[in-house]
Amino acid sequence: MATLQIRKKSSQAFDFISLGALVIRLDPGIVPFAYANDFTVHVSGGEYNVSANLSQAFSQKCGIASAMVDYPIGMKIENEVRKMGVFGFYKRYAHDGVRGPNMAQVYSDRGQGLRAPVVFYNRANEAAALLDAKSFDWDEIFAPGIRWFHSGGIFSALSPNIPELIIDAMKKAKEKGAIVSFDLNYRAKLWNSIAKKGEVPQQVAVKILSSIVENVDVLIGNEEDLQMGLGLRGPEVTSQGKLDPSSFYAMMETVSRRFPNIKAVATTMREVKSTNRHDWSAVLWYDGQGYQAPTCTLDVYDRVGGGDGFAAGLIYGFLQGKTPQEALNLGWAHGALLTSFPGDTTMATLSQVEALTNGPNARIQR
Repeated sequence: MATLQIRKKSSQAFDFISLGALVIRLDPGIVPFAYANDFTVHVSGGEYNVSANLSQAFSQKCGIASAMVDYPIGMKIENEVRKMGVFGFYKRYAHDGVRGPNMAQVYSDRGQGLRAPVVFYNRANEAAALLDAKSFDWDEIFAPGIRWFHSGGIFSALSPNIPELIIDAMKKAKEKGAIVSFDLNYRAKLWNSIAKKGEVPQQVAVKILSSIVENVDVLIGNEEDLQMGLGLRGPEVTSQGKLDPSSFYAMMETVSRRFPNIKAVATTMREVKSTNRHDWSAVLWYDGQGYQAPTCTLDVYDRVGGGDGFAAGLIYGFLQGKTPQEALNLGWAHGALLTSFPGDTTMATLSQVEALTNGPNARIQR
């Protein structure tokens, strides 16, 4: 592994652009959907969330490249993207008034106590799945300059068109001198849905994700993501618990050997005591050395988006030239704070994030 070479900040260049699907998350709170009479609408998407977090909490110049459908749901999403200060680069689609194409819906209740959250999807005729390598003019999008480019594994699983789109964008971003990151986010339900008859979904995922990761500098994913999404195997390690990083560290030699282009790997670590009580930490492997964030206990309001919050804080730290430990701690702190807010994107301030890196303190601020 080698040190990241990050472009200096300029007033014209984008600090961060992500490529992914924008979605609506329907949230009935702690009420299961079968019994819900109303729900809150959140604008979300794993890749978009990182852009929104970096813009809102960390004041970075950010963009999202995605599909947009010209109908009321699309208008809701587009308005929210603007509110978060994110520039939208859209391949636009007309809605036929009946069947789409559609902006996808993610249904997610929050669970409560010992009752786990439940997530399911409606991604039928999703506009983002129609995107292909010809959907965006990357030379035009990257013309002002770009420091960091990001995409993820959920988006990769939407259709056979998407991997080529992601790889082309990554190569163009690298030509512009950008760091490229990727969140593995292995989701078996999504890979099961696109595998053809006779194919093993996990093997499909390994082939596609491996081809993408060959172009990546910074990889985000835990041991399960690395094993299921990339087919990597590491030495058997007896873990003392879910917050023990030894099994993660043990896989890094395998990662380095299979993907010598990767310069950093990071992930959150959480031990779920109940839906609303998690022990939380994070770990980073960078330039051949391991780093671990502090451990704290979270009183979780809404866990969705915590990993994207971690990614945003970590990336901000690297963009600012922080040390690996400082960057990791910023990711850990921002991810922790994000679980205290409703919705998938941040309501935290930079000062709150920085304060938490110095240790938890929930005393009233006057």
